[in-house]
Amino acid sequence: MRTGISIYFGSGIAVSERVIARAAQAGVDYAFTSMHIPEEDGAALAGDARHLLGMLREAGIGAIVDVGPETCAKLGCESLEGLADLGVTHLRLDYGFTAAETASLARTFHVVCNASTVTKADIASWRAAGADLARFTACHNYYPKPGTGLDLEEVRRMNDLLSTQGVEVLGFVPGDGALRGPLHEGLPTIEEHRARRTEIARNMLELGISGGCDGVLVGDVDLTASGWEALSQVAVGYVDIRCRLEEGYRHLFGQVHHDRPDSSTLLFRSQESRAALRPEAPVAPDAGAGRARRRGSISIANTGYLRYEGEIEIARADLDGDERQNVIGQVIPEDLELVDLARRGFGLRFRAE
Repeated sequence: MRTGISIYFGSGIAVSERVIARAAQAGVDYAFTSMHIPEEDGAALAGDARHLLGMLREAGIGAIVDVGPETCAKLGCESLEGLADLGVTHLRLDYGFTAAETASLARTFHVVCNASTVTKADIASWRAAGADLARFTACHNYYPKPGTGLDLEEVRRMNDLLSTQGVEVLGFVPGDGALRGPLHEGLPTIEEHRARRTEIARNMLELGISGGCDGVLVGDVDLTASGWEALSQVAVGYVDIRCRLEEGYRHLFGQVHHDRPDSSTLLFRSQESRAALRPEAPVAPDAGAGRARRRGSISIANTGYLRYEGEIEIARADLDGDERQNVIGQVIPEDLELVDLARRGFGLRFRAE
């Protein structure tokens, strides 16, 4: 899953510099910003924008810029194409551009359209104008006003349609640090995420894996230290889960296990455990063999499972016991949602509670 942050020139140059530096350390792919939000008009936009866009370019972070007809005047460019020289890689076009103008801009930039409002007719008009849809990305809005955010299932339906057109889709989760004004009530795509904005990893996985977004960006100004850590982990493809492990299996703390790409509804199955992380000694049946596996139980296949010996699983549902499985630990209740969401190659790292 691709990840990203947002920067706002009205937040002040020092704040934006610090956020970009932290984002570079976190390994994010994108930074979103706007060149036509009314609150930004008082900022020294041209100088600050050129400086911050240069920082993003040096960090290898793609700049998604929300533009309008007045953007060139604000930045002192003769045309929108001139933004490429400043480090802009993606142009988000919301209004005021014809199909022909959009297709032309897609030769220089990745064009970002509004994922929540784009129609089949829009896509057909871009194709008719000669646009290469591989150069298009769709991005859902964020919603500053409480009660106006979208439903996860509706976003999934929108994204399924866009994916059939070969269009990458992005969305936003709220931050857990400094919130964006003027309302300061979070900037989510999914309304439900507003009330649990401290759960950065869960929200990102839900929007990305359950919601079908290819990339997830933090919409607000900044994150707490724990929020940055969660973003950093998602960026490299795993999150921490807190758990208890039986004596003899505590060497698993700190290990990252990735779910198989052919995800099971009932089980998280570690790709690594029968190969790179295979135990040196045979896994004999122990006191945990045959124990019922409630949701969140961590188990390892013993010698009775033949070639599956050593495979580590985490139950996503309550399951019967199996004498070929040693139950060796339990994920804490607060992190069970992460086990459900970590699918199709995403990873979990065992951490002591």
